[in-house]
Amino acid sequence: MTNPLIISDLSFRYHAKDETTIFSGINLSLAKGEIFCLIGPNGTGKSTLIKCIAGLLTAESGSVHIDGEELKTLSPARSARIVGYVPQSHTPSFPFPVRDVVVMGRSPHLGPLSSPSDSDMMIAEESMKTVGVSHLADRPCTDISGGEYQLVLIARALTQQPRILLLDEPTSHLDLGNQMKILRTIRKLSEQGLSILMATHFPDHAFLISGQVGMMMNKGLSRTGSAESIINEGIMREAYDAEVCIMTIPGDNGRKICIPMLSAGDNQEYAHTIMN
Repeated sequence: MTNPLIISDLSFRYHAKDETTIFSGINLSLAKGEIFCLIGPNGTGKSTLIKCIAGLLTAESGSVHIDGEELKTLSPARSARIVGYVPQSHTPSFPFPVRDVVVMGRSPHLGPLSSPSDSDMMIAEESMKTVGVSHLADRPCTDISGGEYQLVLIARALTQQPRILLLDEPTSHLDLGNQMKILRTIRKLSEQGLSILMATHFPDHAFLISGQVGMMMNKGLSRTGSAESIINEGIMREAYDAEVCIMTIPGDNGRKICIPMLSAGDNQEYAHTIMN
């Protein structure tokens, strides 16, 4: 069976005459129900890569295959029925009710002059319930918090009923409780067969939910593998020029955590304190 998402030798620069390549030689395959986390410093192309997969930007070379079909051969409506995209949170410009924003996710399934049916509205209601924003359904989207609006955008993407979900920093504006709500939702969706590619600045989120991790740096996807193999002191120091301590939480099925340190000498002292 063909994987839902296959990226082959993908390269991108913003202008044909621009010598600055954002990334090149990206190869990535996403299986059904898999969660893949993109991590890496700011400016390494994580958001740009996600936009190329979503069809919002055109790669300079290489290919993106979705359900066995090359992305550039798909109509926008066909692509949107397969791929859901959630951008980094932004401030809405118009005071549409939250319910109307969410039901916009049904657009790829409707004809040019069609209105959402009762069935479409039921799908939107279920999506709002999934991410916990049903109580906001009648509120103008300009009157809710940035974190709440991020949840609304995820609900809108789920309303498309996609097979692949692209998430660009989905928890960046959320409090701790809502971060965990989103991560639980992502894990549940993957268990239901949805393939998920997520960019994040939180290494611990990869430890919590990810099957595979890719490190974006040096104008490419420099390393891929399990969270445990990619998120370690050496690689994090190389990528971020920052010291971290990777520890195992006692009694939590051996889950690891990534703790930032102010100086290299803090690692052993902190580890000794925790273990004793």
